[in-house]
Amino acid sequence: MEVAVTVFVLALAITTSITTMQRAFSNLDTARNISTASTILQTEVENERLFTWAKLTDATYQPTLGPAYLRNPTVAGRFSISRTVVTVPNRSSQMVQVTLTVRWRNYDGRSLSRSFTTYFTQGGLNDFFYGTS
Repeated sequence: MEVAVTVFVLALAITTSITTMQRAFSNLDTARNISTASTILQTEVENERLFTWAKLTDATYQPTLGPAYLRNPTVAGRFSISRTVVTVPNRSSQMVQVTLTVRWRNYDGRSLSRSFTTYFTQGGLNDFFYGTS
């Protein structure tokens, strides 16, 4: 009887610890991927800050992962980035809202995404560098 109780207690402890470790690995993977997604978003925002107004407002432009990310197979195969551009109403077409979205799948198969939205105005930073209007 004592051996049976001991086996039951040990089985319960081992099962609980395995479940806890699986959940911890899932959370660790999610945190790592959110950090990677944030880096991808920040890189693309910095790229777009230096675009000319014509390129910035080109709705057909779709960003891709940079070479630094493509060299890493765990990033290149799991992450994708997309972009939407919307003209802000009542601003005489001189202001656009750009939303960048990164999507990926966690190791447990869940689909996750993170987005970053920013605004650009004609005559803003890109005009400072390129002198366009």
